[in-house]
Amino acid sequence: MTSTKPEPKARRGKARPIRVLIAKPGLDGHDRGAKVVAAALRDAGMEVIYTGLHQTPEMIAAAAVQEDVDVVGLSILSGAHMTLFPRVKKLLQEAGRGDILIIGGGIIPREDMEQLEAQGIGKLFGPGTPTSEIVAFIRQWAANRSE
Repeated sequence: MTSTKPEPKARRGKARPIRVLIAKPGLDGHDRGAKVVAAALRDAGMEVIYTGLHQTPEMIAAAAVQEDVDVVGLSILSGAHMTLFPRVKKLLQEAGRGDILIIGGGIIPREDMEQLEAQGIGKLFGPGTPTSEIVAFIRQWAANRSE
């Protein structure tokens, strides 16, 4: 049986800018880094949606689906990364959008980064990462996906 649900724009063949949702989950109120990354991605030609502070994983996943994004970037400084990243991933999969790349940054120990990446989180960037590295990673991922 085939689905009558229309295919999201992100997966149709037509070219469009990469769409990225930047979110600050949890109670962390420090969003300077998220805003710097959002501006760098926008300046690199990507469409960026910034959800603001204090988002729940459910709010983030719903916004990602509604906005038909290609990438979700989470900025977490609260120490709740081992809970929040997997929860957002699970919610996106349940919504039928397991194809969305999840990346993130913040204060995340190397061993936790490795564990999260092993669980399917795309890439995690620590403090001081040049924004050009984030842009390059997303562009490379998008290029590989379209091949």
